[in-house]
Amino acid sequence: MDQTTLAMAQEIDFSLLALFMRATFTVKIVMILLIVASFWSWSIIIQKFISYKKARAEAAAFDQAFWSGEPLDELYDQIAGGPMSAPERVFAAGMTEWRRSHKADGGLIAGAQSRIDRSMDVAIAKESEEMTAGLSFLATVGSTGPFVGLFGTVWGIKTAFEDIAMAQSTNLAVVAPGIAEALLATALGLLAAIPAVIFYNKLNADSDRILGGYEAFADEFATILSRELDS
Repeated sequence: MDQTTLAMAQEIDFSLLALFMRATFTVKIVMILLIVASFWSWSIIIQKFISYKKARAEAAAFDQAFWSGEPLDELYDQIAGGPMSAPERVFAAGMTEWRRSHKADGGLIAGAQSRIDRSMDVAIAKESEEMTAGLSFLATVGSTGPFVGLFGTVWGIKTAFEDIAMAQSTNLAVVAPGIAEALLATALGLLAAIPAVIFYNKLNADSDRILGGYEAFADEFATILSRELDS
């Protein structure tokens, strides 16, 4: 490599901002999409960590109240006006159907147990939908991010080869900027995809455990009510 070529290469700005500004319009769009996807993914991740921590605390508090020995009717009367947490909403759904299943003379309408179970299942399904909202976006970013970045890289390399052909030169000063800009797209794709995949798996497992706790409570509560039905 001659000194003139080396000097020209050393004068090229390879900062991230400079690489972005020199990229073609198509590669810039790819980079912007990946950056936005990365920020959106991190916002979902942070929000889910906060909401799951709150859900676990609420479940622990409700379990303590439920198993404290306080009559279930009194507990229901305390929260029926506006259940605040997911376990309270599941409990309220079951108790509401339990009370509606009583006739005016105190007897029970046939099929009460199945209706109570369905009411709690519907409540859990609603909680599941809210709890897992946004996780599909993480999965999408994790699976498509590298390929979007690769598209930007391929497009950038194509443009770099076009520049080489126009300059009729393969020296470092001509080749390096285009290749660096192209590889930046791949790096951004991985930067968006890797955290999305890791935290999707983590958050998906956390949501399964929390929802499993709701389902276990619903089963225990249904067992308690079934004893009342059979007595």
